[in-house]
Amino acid sequence: MAISKSSARVAVLGVLGALAVIMGYVEYLIPVINTAIPGIRFGMANIVIVMVLYIFSYREALAVSVLRLIINALLFGNIFSILFSLSGTVLSLLVMCLLKKTGLFSMTGVSAAGGAFHNIGQILMAWAISGASSVLLYMPVLMTAGVLTGTFTGAAAYIVMRKLPWQES
Repeated sequence: MAISKSSARVAVLGVLGALAVIMGYVEYLIPVINTAIPGIRFGMANIVIVMVLYIFSYREALAVSVLRLIINALLFGNIFSILFSLSGTVLSLLVMCLLKKTGLFSMTGVSAAGGAFHNIGQILMAWAISGASSVLLYMPVLMTAGVLTGTFTGAAAYIVMRKLPWQES
């Protein structure tokens, strides 16, 4: 019995989703990110998400992202972590998809913008929940961190993608 193309697609997405969950777990275990600035993470799982966006599409990247964030939030977080992650994820993926479609940005540039907009989405959710506009003062710090970590994840995704057997050298 031959494996259908759609079955192979689901299998690859399942493996990538599991990898994203594992990378989120590994990041949770690394205390190095306990900086003087709370809320900053490397976003290692986003390496996988950027790859899914480039290999498949926005829809698959959103599905893998939402599944990953729900599993990681259930394991390590709470309802607020789901709300904050979801708001950042949806906005980030929307921006990354739009920038990718323009063809004007590299994978690293798309990911850097995604990192910034992920944090914008989270700050906007914090503002909506708390009603305190003072949370907006945290925006420049988180946007800077988002661009830096997004650049890291985009560069890592690019390096991995170039090593995949079906990619041209």
